[in-house]
Amino acid sequence: MDGMRKPNALAAGFYLLTNLVTGIFWFTLALVLTVVGFATFVLGVGLPILWAAMNVVRAGASTERAWVRVALRTDIPKPYRKRVDGPLLQKWKHQFTDPATWRDFGYLALLVPVGALEFASVIAMWSVVAALIAVPFWIGYAPFAVVVGEVWTIDSFYSALPVAAIGLALIPFALWGTRSLGAVHGRMARAMLGPTRADQLAIEAERLQSSRARGVEAAEAERRRIERDLHDGAQQRLVAVAMGLGRAKSKMDSDPEGAAALIAEAHADAKLAIKELRDLARGIYPSVLGDRGLDAALSALAARVPIEVELSVDVDPRPPTAVESAAYFTVGEALTNITKHSNATRATVLVERVETGVLVEVTDNGQGGAELKPGGGLAGLADRAATIDGVVVVVSPSGGPTVIRAELPCVW
Repeated sequence: MDGMRKPNALAAGFYLLTNLVTGIFWFTLALVLTVVGFATFVLGVGLPILWAAMNVVRAGASTERAWVRVALRTDIPKPYRKRVDGPLLQKWKHQFTDPATWRDFGYLALLVPVGALEFASVIAMWSVVAALIAVPFWIGYAPFAVVVGEVWTIDSFYSALPVAAIGLALIPFALWGTRSLGAVHGRMARAMLGPTRADQLAIEAERLQSSRARGVEAAEAERRRIERDLHDGAQQRLVAVAMGLGRAKSKMDSDPEGAAALIAEAHADAKLAIKELRDLARGIYPSVLGDRGLDAALSALAARVPIEVELSVDVDPRPPTAVESAAYFTVGEALTNITKHSNATRATVLVERVETGVLVEVTDNGQGGAELKPGGGLAGLADRAATIDGVVVVVSPSGGPTVIRAELPCVW
């Protein structure tokens, strides 16, 4: 399950032996405040007491989330509604009517009997193990002997060694039992203290809607860029070619040398227009990427960068076209930023296949300080990745190094 791993036996055991105490503390405190708050509500002092009770419930739940994350290796997202501003009554009503608050209260109440059961189970398991291992050390001083059937009498250190061996053999089972109890408790905590399935679906729908909106904005910005580049570049060149050829045509009979010069100028403009169109097409989708894949396309890209680039690409079989394009432009924009702004002398590019899709990671030894600013190149990368539900993360402390990491999902 996402966000859950098998807990460590020692950490799980410590948690299972202490959660009864924490459960009693938080539940008792929350229950007393809630009862007193309702009892004094008509006197006018109950509202702040109930407000305090709701905050105690959430504080206890937040503490449990932290404990469960550390001890049981289970991440539990906070399930609460967004905070509201306003008078105390409005804030209290907002918390009081939030189903997550009452699930927190139910968890703290359930923690008392469940904690007692878990405490007893752990003590019982390890007590049996410890008792069996300790038999050889006290049986010689006991005023009695243990007779098993008619063939085994346990009355000395050496005769009790098989019993200790049984205790040692039970240690893996006790460890397994402790870890299993911790894993079961982690699932219970995640179900009660985390968002419900409906909440998760709502969050996912909101994220997808945001991703689609960013993708549409990125596509619109790309369209405007292409139109601008065509209008300001190739289109002006072609207009100049047409005008030059028209002037040359009018001078062909009266001034052949001038006409030849104008034709030569038009020819140069035509070649520049072809180059600009080629560069524009490469910016939309490089032909080498479509023909030979990411490895060749990124190798050609890295060769044009004026710093040392260490490249590692392993994405066989080829991912979908949209993922390839997003990976290519992520690396391209990252290397451009490194060249322009980072003062780096070396960059490392890693593109590899992972279980969920393609991972792109670009690292440099520059000065750091890169940010995902709105309207910036890195924000454009995040928007491009969002069109395929990808995520771009930038870690760039002052002084470096800078790591740009893009996770681009796809089905292999």
